[in-house]
Amino acid sequence: MTSIGGAEMVDWNLAVATATRLVRPGPEVTRDEARAVVAELRRHARTSERHVREFTRMIPEGSAVPDTPVLVVDRAGWVKANVAGFRELLQPLLGKMQDRRAGATGGAVLGAVGGKVTGVELGMLLSFLASRVLGQYETFAPVTRDLPGAGGGRLLLVAPNIVHVERELEVHPHDFRLWVCLHEETHRTQFTAVPWLREHLEGEIQTFLGATEVDPSTVLERIREAAQSFVGARPDAEHGDEGRSLVELVQTPEQREILGRLTAVMSLLEGHADFVMDGVGPQVVPSVAEIREKFQQRRASGAGRLDAALRKLLGLDAKLRQYRDGERFVRAVVGQVGMDGFNRVWTSPNTLPTKAEIASPADWVARVHRKGSEPSEAE
Repeated sequence: MTSIGGAEMVDWNLAVATATRLVRPGPEVTRDEARAVVAELRRHARTSERHVREFTRMIPEGSAVPDTPVLVVDRAGWVKANVAGFRELLQPLLGKMQDRRAGATGGAVLGAVGGKVTGVELGMLLSFLASRVLGQYETFAPVTRDLPGAGGGRLLLVAPNIVHVERELEVHPHDFRLWVCLHEETHRTQFTAVPWLREHLEGEIQTFLGATEVDPSTVLERIREAAQSFVGARPDAEHGDEGRSLVELVQTPEQREILGRLTAVMSLLEGHADFVMDGVGPQVVPSVAEIREKFQQRRASGAGRLDAALRKLLGLDAKLRQYRDGERFVRAVVGQVGMDGFNRVWTSPNTLPTKAEIASPADWVARVHRKGSEPSEAE
């Protein structure tokens, strides 16, 4: 990445440097062990592709789909990839804020803080996340020298984190690695098999960012109110605010509507990946039941009080609900109309479930498989 001057809203290079400096070291492995883990993850990724395609039937046999890369990375590699993705997505918003900053009321405050402080803050956030992510389909990945891609996404498998968790849970390493790859390969299949999905998500995110208050004084006021509500210091807090993350509380009403749609889509994608992982698992992962039980307990408990507080602050608890609620939606729909009937969800943005339909799968079935449209037989 090119050097970012102090006039920018975020010093991206400083974010990378901060995160890589602060992130905790991975588990101790020898050089030979590390090479073996990387090689095995690559093999499992290739194997998972076939299993996922056969189970989901999202890609008809013989169909050509984009061949997005699979990369096995360390924690620093994950940081670099995500900074590049953040920079790509946030560029329009940050440009708009920078244009407004100089002359706006309160702009001097943000100007004094500067891009370097923002870069440090982003780096601290990424250092927290970099030791927790097992894998990720990076949907909006720009092509870089260190992390090549095809411009349409790439799958990242974070080797040290996978090794750390398999040791922590005391599960069979080979089974666990394949199990993780099944989940992440499902995300890769979702985006390669559904050409409009990436553009749809990007449009929703850009609309969300475009609705952001760009007046610096307004931003500061909303953050202050949100922080007070979060710690319970505001007596007139809106009913239900105590259940929201700090991120949610700084949103405008328009953004909350968009977030509702994005939450529904992410619940679908995460729940579908969990459903596929469990559906394929019994045939190819002998210890899948043990892995699933231990991993669910780990998801729910976190790593301690500080971890739980940070998850709440960042809204990561909402992501845990997405896994649970989305998997229930997929399982209920497949049980009622079969896999082919469920796959109608990928027809267009109009067939995606709403947030309400995620909670009530029968409503989605009634809308998409309405009279005059034959549902698939349940399998």
